[in-house]
Amino acid sequence: MQNKDDISISVIKRLPRYYRFLQSLKDNGIVRISSKELAARMGLTASQIRHDFNCFGGFGQQGYGYNVPELHAKIGEILCVDKEIKTILIGAGNLGKAITNKMFSKNSGFKLIGIFDKNEAICGNMIKGIPVRNVNYLENFCIDNSPTCAVTCIPSTDMEELTDLLVKVGIKSFLNFSNYDIAMAHPGVIVENVHLRDSLLTLGYLTNTSLNKSEE
Repeated sequence: MQNKDDISISVIKRLPRYYRFLQSLKDNGIVRISSKELAARMGLTASQIRHDFNCFGGFGQQGYGYNVPELHAKIGEILCVDKEIKTILIGAGNLGKAITNKMFSKNSGFKLIGIFDKNEAICGNMIKGIPVRNVNYLENFCIDNSPTCAVTCIPSTDMEELTDLLVKVGIKSFLNFSNYDIAMAHPGVIVENVHLRDSLLTLGYLTNTSLNKSEE
């Protein structure tokens, strides 16, 4: 087993995908699978899968393969899905509402405790049983409730002041849906950026390349 600090980010980023695929296998009643079969389903190689799992000690048995429920549970432990990292969300528009409704399910590893927005028209609304508070109450809320993580769904123009405040009150990690570079401004925090438009532009390039080839 490797030291956690030595495990590459690419391996870590594949773990949620393994977890999702294994959940699907469990739901379909599959109890046992080989690295070769799992690789074929996921578009990976068997050696890559074995390498990834060996980073955490390895979970298979030679001649048997992997016990699906056990492997799913082990990866869940690694991903800390049973923990409840206290989290706040800033920006309760359409994107923020969608994230609240879809992401913060049981065994996500996070517990949403507060939602904030500067739009008075939606402050007071309830999303998944949580009231939308005015962003003016954000600092006191964080001081009183000590969240660790923030999900930011607001325009980049509002991000600098907001992240300065959040880091000051103890936020350690961000799921950032804006184009603002949090890590550049605050090198000590953990940031996972989600740029949806980047994915759309990539898809556009690949689609147009494919269409151009078919016309040649």
